[in-house]
Amino acid sequence: MRKIYGKAILLIAITFGSIVGLIKGTEAKQRWMFKVKVRNEEKRQLAQQKKLIKKGVIPLDDIELAAFHNN
Repeated sequence: MRKIYGKAILLIAITFGSIVGLIKGTEAKQRWMFKVKVRNEEKRQLAQQKKLIKKGVIPLDDIELAAFHNN
């Protein structure tokens, strides 16, 4: 279900982005597509963090993750 939802959002974003591109130009299309992708990514990351918190795992921020992977 999650894969279908993700593909549907991507399809809608591409379709609507193409319409925006025809009306306002390619730069506006690229800005809109970036905004949709970032918003979708943020929602997915928040959902993943909530799932980890429910399991009892302590979430790490970006700085802690970077420090962990550098060692």
